[in-house]
Amino acid sequence: MDAGLKREVEQKVAAGERLSREDGIALYECDDLAWLGGLAHEVRTRKNGDVVHFNINRHLNMTNVCTASCAYCSFQRKPGEKAAYTMRIEDAVKLAKEMESDQLTELHVVNGLHPTLPWRYYPRSIRALKEALPPTVAIKAFTATEIHWFEQISGLSASEILDELVDAGLESLTGGGAEIFDWEIRKQIVDHKTHWEDWSRIHRLAHSKGIKTPCTMLYGHIEEPRHRVDHVIRLRELQDETGGFQVFIPLRYQHDFHDSMDGVVRNRLMARTKMATPAEALKTFAVSRLLFDNVPHVKVFWVMHGLDTAALALNHGADDIDGSVVEYKITHDADGYGTPDKMDREGLLDLIRDAGFQPVERNTRYEVIREYAGPDPARRESPQPMRV
Repeated sequence: MDAGLKREVEQKVAAGERLSREDGIALYECDDLAWLGGLAHEVRTRKNGDVVHFNINRHLNMTNVCTASCAYCSFQRKPGEKAAYTMRIEDAVKLAKEMESDQLTELHVVNGLHPTLPWRYYPRSIRALKEALPPTVAIKAFTATEIHWFEQISGLSASEILDELVDAGLESLTGGGAEIFDWEIRKQIVDHKTHWEDWSRIHRLAHSKGIKTPCTMLYGHIEEPRHRVDHVIRLRELQDETGGFQVFIPLRYQHDFHDSMDGVVRNRLMARTKMATPAEALKTFAVSRLLFDNVPHVKVFWVMHGLDTAALALNHGADDIDGSVVEYKITHDADGYGTPDKMDREGLLDLIRDAGFQPVERNTRYEVIREYAGPDPARRESPQPMRV
């Protein structure tokens, strides 16, 4: 990226002018990560000051049985396979109740596309979970892919499905099922029927009903930077239309370094992929923040990036870090790197402060629950142990 183009981009960012598709591609070609990070940090500071948001959440996957066999996925199982499971609603409630300590504010529910579970299982499970948990716990559940699947198995429209789920206690959809929208890539990695047209239709509909949602991008597999740029611009244009996205979450593709628990390697991309390096991850956060000028927040999902890269991402455009999590089977079924299953509140506070920011605890609606003291100069001056 030559000096003239750098100056042009700097001037656009300083003026709050929207970057183009060509700008995004040029930014990915730039190897000056310090410059990129600094520019993205300027934007995140303009939007969110010196704070980093987090919440106390848990993930619940009620079934891993799935009709799809997406090329990158190590989570899915077919009926009858070893380690395939489907929870009864009362078992899901029992597990959720075990998770509710430590002032939980969000339960995140994502499942496989189960071939025989009836549609009614899903609103009943949301209602049961909502009734069992404190009223302060928001239920964030189901990808657009799952909503599309519910249309197919129920004969109902997405509008009717969302209305029933909201009535049962749903507060937000999740952002998954996005992967990469460009068909050149998507047709090689996704094995279900929900593509850009239906994914955007369902989020557009949710936004029209006042349901705020996250949006995501799975990066670092067979896509090229131009596909990432295209993905973000599609979401940016939808955000122009609806204003319903609260946060953008880049998700790093997980490369299987080991067989899954039953000895079957389900990731069919392994032979031609490598995981994105930390530097590539930081570049992705920075470029995403610079392109996505109309979404308030960019989140780093530390489970997929590791704690050290997550901390650095906070200085490369991210202002939000995923919460305490505890167990995220979708990643840990593909992760052999020793990433911890959970972070408690104190661990999150230390990570955020050590990165130089003030922690702010939020709920699913991004309403502030509690503000904490900022960085401790004495702690920052003394060596701290590496996080693994």
